[in-house]
Amino acid sequence: MTALADTAAPTRRATWIAVAALVGATLFWAGNYIVGQRAVETIDPVSLTLLRWAIALVPLAVVAQVVERPDWRAVARAWPWLLVLSASGVLGYNLFLYAALEYTDAFSASLVSAFNPALITLAAAVFLRERLTALSVGGVVAALAGVLVVLSDGDPASLLTSGFGTGELLMIGSIGAWTVYTIVGRRGPRLPAVTSTAVQAGIAVAALVPFSLAAGGPALPQSGAAMWSLLFIAVFPSVLSYLLWNRALTAIPPGRAGVFLNLITVFTAVFTILAGQPWTAAQLVGGAIVLGGVVLTNLKAFTGRGRAPD
Repeated sequence: MTALADTAAPTRRATWIAVAALVGATLFWAGNYIVGQRAVETIDPVSLTLLRWAIALVPLAVVAQVVERPDWRAVARAWPWLLVLSASGVLGYNLFLYAALEYTDAFSASLVSAFNPALITLAAAVFLRERLTALSVGGVVAALAGVLVVLSDGDPASLLTSGFGTGELLMIGSIGAWTVYTIVGRRGPRLPAVTSTAVQAGIAVAALVPFSLAAGGPALPQSGAAMWSLLFIAVFPSVLSYLLWNRALTAIPPGRAGVFLNLITVFTAVFTILAGQPWTAAQLVGGAIVLGGVVLTNLKAFTGRGRAPD
């Protein structure tokens, strides 16, 4: 996404409103993990991704036109970038995520996803030549160690014999796709944030429709609970989170806002515990190590560009 920050210094009230907006955005994105796990029990990942963005496309397009009033010719000229962004961030990230939730629980998926900021930092150093400090390297190593603790259920050495589970491998694909999305986005032209998201959603829907029709059409929700799950995913993490995120960026620098993304894992853990779902000590310990590593990695990155997860 593109930062829409004002140049004027924000007031204290505006800052607190921005913080509340960031908390709301990450809360809804955490809900994507919890509700998504329920949704994939009856809706396959391709259908869920297609229906999610087909529903979200209309309000996104309306908000883009009314609020941002974009230069659509300039947007059209950026089609190669938008195509890659849609393929990686809207299609790749979500398809991998929902496929992973068919094999693993939302808490474990969010813990693997918590490694994403550290992975982005490493990729930015390799592909964008951004400076990687000793502190950043230590943070990346710590975050990776935490992920290995989670994936191995507390015994990293066991991965040498048993390997990774299907869900965990798919989540690695998901954060890999988001890393590509972030790196490409930093190199691409700066477009209005909601407009860019709406166009990416439109490309994703157009790309998925032929595959869905070839498979007999999208799997529509067969129960009220499944329908509500789909509507929640289409409205809250797909539309409202983006609006809240961009509202926050008018008062808080993108790099500082990016640190709030770690709340996704925290909220997912809280939802898991409140729902009475099983959790392990390895998940809690590994998750704490991951978050600690991410904090170390981003201590001196508060002036960088933050991006929001689809």
